Amino acid sequence: MIELIVLDVDGTLTDGGITYSNSGDELKTFDVSDGLAIATWTKKLGKKAAIITGRTSLIVERRAKDLKIEHLYQGTHKKAEVLENILKEEGLSWHQVAAIGDDLNDYKMLKKAGLSFTPSNGSKYIKDIVNVKCSASGGNGAVREMIEYIIKEDGIEEDFIKAWL
Repeated sequence: MIELIVLDVDGTLTDGGITYSNSGDELKTFDVSDGLAIATWTKKLGKKAAIITGRTSLIVERRAKDLKIEHLYQGTHKKAEVLENILKEEGLSWHQVAAIGDDLNDYKMLKKAGLSFTPSNGSKYIKDIVNVKCSASGGNGAVREMIEYIIKEDGIEEDFIKAWL
């Protein structure tokens, strides 16, 4: 059973675009359906979530807080090592992890995860190694699709739906 989901940001939780305002502020857009699914996973089902990303952004920090994501690691290029430390801290094994990523910096982490996903816009190299290729693109419901896949496979779909009824 999956206990921890691990999320990349650019190209997965977002469409990969980065917009800068004239004042130098960075802007990202997140999909609300991804957010609802993550919130249900963490708040309603009591499962764990982590964001591990290569870039650093205050926007990502805010999104993680909004969704009650316990583990946030930014500015890292050794995602598999960071995840290994999270697993030790949480007392989990690789088989209890599902991860989603879209590019080569996610490769090692996705290879080790018990269940791995990529959005439809993921790199060909990532599509070749993951368990599930989402039909949705990054920033457009790929994380929601991942969570719905997991809850169905783990037999907790009814709990997921009832969480909001």
